[in-house]
Amino acid sequence: MSTEPDVLDEVPPELVRRVEAALAEDRDDDVRALLASLSATGQASVLEQVSEVQRDKLVGILKRDLDPEALTELDEEVLEDVLDQLDSKDIAAAAHELETDDAATLLEDLTETERREVLAELPADERADIESALAYPEDTAGRLMQRSLVKVPDAWTVGEVIDHCREATDLPDDVYDIFVVDAAGRLSGAVPLGRMLRAKRPVPIRDIVDPDIPSVPATADQAEVAHLFRDKNLVSCPVVDDDGRLLGVIMVDDVVDVIDEEAEEDLLKMGGVGIDDMHADTVRTARLRAVWLTLNLATAILASFVIGQFEGAIEKIVALAVLMPIVASMGGNAGTQTVTVAVRALAMGELTAANALRFVAKEAAVGGLNGLIFAFIMGGAVVAWYGDWRLGTVIAAAMICNLVAAALAGTLIPLGLQKFGIDPAVSSTVFLTTVTDVIGFLAFLGLATLFLL
Repeated sequence: MSTEPDVLDEVPPELVRRVEAALAEDRDDDVRALLASLSATGQASVLEQVSEVQRDKLVGILKRDLDPEALTELDEEVLEDVLDQLDSKDIAAAAHELETDDAATLLEDLTETERREVLAELPADERADIESALAYPEDTAGRLMQRSLVKVPDAWTVGEVIDHCREATDLPDDVYDIFVVDAAGRLSGAVPLGRMLRAKRPVPIRDIVDPDIPSVPATADQAEVAHLFRDKNLVSCPVVDDDGRLLGVIMVDDVVDVIDEEAEEDLLKMGGVGIDDMHADTVRTARLRAVWLTLNLATAILASFVIGQFEGAIEKIVALAVLMPIVASMGGNAGTQTVTVAVRALAMGELTAANALRFVAKEAAVGGLNGLIFAFIMGGAVVAWYGDWRLGTVIAAAMICNLVAAALAGTLIPLGLQKFGIDPAVSSTVFLTTVTDVIGFLAFLGLATLFLL
């Protein structure tokens, strides 16, 4: 079985090194040959793996030999760098080969002047479609949709539709549904391609149309569109205006990109990173991360303040200083488990007002059960370690308190943030860490002060 890179999207490290060596030795023809053998995804992978200086040189060599689809696969930071190396004619040539939604994505971050220059290089009809797409807010259905689709009047027969599909030159490469509209352009429904091909030519297309297909307004948020595709198992979905007129279609491959983007965004936010900064420069990366580190520092100071209130107890019983990080750490880990489940369920629409109370109660019970288990384990370990059953009882009680508090915080914090219109993925972990640290230290040191001194 062949393992040549032209059948691989994952680029072998050896190939990247060969590209780097060819760039270093100014072997331009070898560079072109190596990149030409790769898919669009593979070319994007190489561009992301080489250094910024090598990337600029690589783009300068390739220019229009670079697969336009590769541009749509690039990280945002890398795409910005690549576009800086291309002139308006090169970018226009790439946009010409892409679907409207991808072309709009390519142009959206250009300056107004650069965008006008690129659009001026395109045919009038393509320019109008891209400008129309850019008029919609980012992350909406209008920006996701493509204008290339099969749209036919409801007065046609199956035979007329088939003849149209054979003769038209502007149809998309992949067709799954035939969209049927009335005389005013309003969506009447859709006919799956297979159903139409099985029907007789004289049959009116309206007789086999499915009028109950889901559609989305152009202003719908892309996350809502992704939920619709998942819930209805859609391959394509029509986009309509406020009057129900058909504007375009969203394909499943674009929705897969949205799902990946939303999942990546939530993951980064939960880690205290606003954006994927892997390809950003050092200074910008440090600046972006410093914001969350500053907030974390404030919460750490708060936890230290709580510890400071029990300085006398720690001085008298040194074992407290040894054991208190265990309580806080267990609470933090348990809370992270809960908040991860909660944020994911909120993002997927599985956690709602209808089942929120049941979810909170279940997580509190889980926290209590785990608290009992680890209280028994840790309490026994402390008794065996220090020979003090009172100290073992204190850490056991603190363990139960903090794991229950972690479970409650892990559910109530994201629910509360969403209630106030704040993205739960952004701040949940910061607040959770504060709660588990403060409650853990307060419970352990407070109980120790009451019962051991």
